[in-house]
Amino acid sequence: MAKVSPLMVLPPVLFAGLAAMFFVGMQRENPDALPSAQEGKPAPAVALSPLGDAVPFTDETLRDGSVKLVNYWASWCGPCRVEHPALEKLAGEGIAIYGINYKDRPDDALAFLDELGNPYRQMGADLQGRMALNWGLYGVPETYVIDGEGTVMLRFAGPITERVLREYIRPAMEKAAQR
Repeated sequence: MAKVSPLMVLPPVLFAGLAAMFFVGMQRENPDALPSAQEGKPAPAVALSPLGDAVPFTDETLRDGSVKLVNYWASWCGPCRVEHPALEKLAGEGIAIYGINYKDRPDDALAFLDELGNPYRQMGADLQGRMALNWGLYGVPETYVIDGEGTVMLRFAGPITERVLREYIRPAMEKAAQR
């Protein structure tokens, strides 16, 4: 009987392990979703600088009894430009969106809004990104669905598109409204 080298067994074993890992990964509900430690917990503290003439929102704003979105954005962010029409549409429907301008130059941020429109009920700036750390921000754009008690119901990393609205944002808002 021929002796089997451990090196001959290694490729099939590695392949089987990799195949199992891919199979488990494909069973996830949303394979694009990044994990969030904030979902189901109270929204972290709000500490914003004014942006232009806008009065920044506060912790109390997030706990005012109504469902809302908190959207991190920046003028230098290409995907933020892509999602902006969806935010404008939501604001036009009367949905409260609170904006956090992330690590941006205020003049650039205001020029961005002058060009594309301002969908935010209130907004402020997180110039150094300290608040973003507490919120667990991966990057911009990111949007959080907050229920009326200030609980984070959903964190969505990436631009909001029609598909994202239909599959994630609107269902999370409906769930938040039922609480």
